[in-house]
This record gives sequence, structure tokens and C-alpha cells, in this order.
Amino acid sequence: AAMLTCWGAALGAAVSVPVLLLVAAYVAGGRCKSAARLEGKVAIITGANTGIGKETARDLARRGARVIVACRDIAKAEAAASEIRAETGNQQVTVRKLDLADTKSIREFAEKFLAEEKELHILINNAGVMLCPYSKTADGFEMHLGVNHLGHFLLTFLLLERLKQSAPARIVNVSSLAHHAGRIRFHDLHGEKSYNRGLAYCHSKLANVLFTRELARRLQGKSQRRAECFSA
Repeated sequence: AAMLTCWGAALGAAVSVPVLLLVAAYVAGGRCKSAARLEGKVAIITGANTGIGKETARDLARRGARVIVACRDIAKAEAAASEIRAETGNQQVTVRKLDLADTKSIREFAEKFLAEEKELHILINNAGVMLCPYSKTADGFEMHLGVNHLGHFLLTFLLLERLKQSAPARIVNVSSLAHHAGRIRFHDLHGEKSYNRGLAYCHSKLANVLFTRELARRLQGKSQRRAECFSA
């Protein structure tokens, strides 16, 4: 759905509802059929209070993992975590404050996590913003690029050594097929000269893909540490 909305906003395309539903069904993908258990594994999921993040948190909790729901809105996160605990019977679903639009919040989250947890096996960089009116993060980055890419880039960097120590471990960056419409505009990285909110989203999703590819290259052969990109 994110990809379809982005393309519509970026290209101004008029697409009928039946066609949208057909395309959505085509890109939805299959279902995970793995029966793997995750007892003893620690997972962080950003933006896990709704959508893909919440469903992923639910599934990992059902498999027995210790799941940390990292969100900006604590009230919504607590409601989601409570629902997941009740449904799965897994009481190891906890909430931590994380605002990806503020590097101070990201550093505080990482510092607290590293002080409390000795292992990290799964990092899912899922949270994101989409089609925002022009705005900037607390550090002056264009909001889509700042939250969707730079925030997760910093979070991954701060937690990377703990992931290495916990190998086999996995990093999953959630992107979108909308990355095909993205460009890395170094001459106007933060959209100060021209701004289109649909294209800004696409640019940030391309950044996710490029980051994942380079991270995977650097981690290749490093004791079963993997970085993957998932297109929503």
C-alpha cells in the first residue's frame, strides 16, 4: 500500500480501485511457513505499535522471542504490547521509547538497551514516515530521509557490536518497491531547493536499499551476521 500511494503522489497517476487491488495482491507476497522457535533470542522492532511492525512483533512473540517494541508514542506501544502478550502468552514483550527524528533519543535508547541487555539477535528497522508535508527532524534533516534512513542508520551503528557479539544475528531493513522511483539527490539532499513529498519518500526507501547492500557487503562472512532488505 505504501508503494502504491507513493507512486500515485509522485507521478500523479489516476488508477482505478480494481487495478489498485490487483496490483496490491500481486506485490503482497507469500506467507512465512517456517515453524522455527526463538526462545532465548532478543529482538528489537522499531515502529511495532501498528502495521507490519506490530504483526512482526506478534509473530516473533508467538515463537518465544524476547521482543522490544521501540516506538515514539509510548501509549500506543504499550497498548500493542499488552495485546500481543495477552494473545501469545509471551510476557517478554516490552516497550522502549525511541524517536527516530531525534538523534538524542536514538542514542539514549541504544545506551539503555546496551546497559540492560547482553545479547541482540534480531534488529528490524521497520518504523517510518510517509508523505509528510515539508518538515525537518530535531537535527535538521528532511523528515523522510531523517527518520526512514538516517535514524535507522545511527541505531544500527550503535547496536552493531552487540549484534556481532550475539552472532548468528540478523538486521532487517524494511523498504518499499517505491525505491525504484528514488534518487539520491546530493545537490539537495534535504529538499531545501525543491520538495515533493511522494518523491521524498521514494528517495528515503532507495537509501534503505543502498544502506542494506553496503552493510551486507561489509558483514559478509562475519560469523553468520546478515543484513537483509524487505520491501513492504
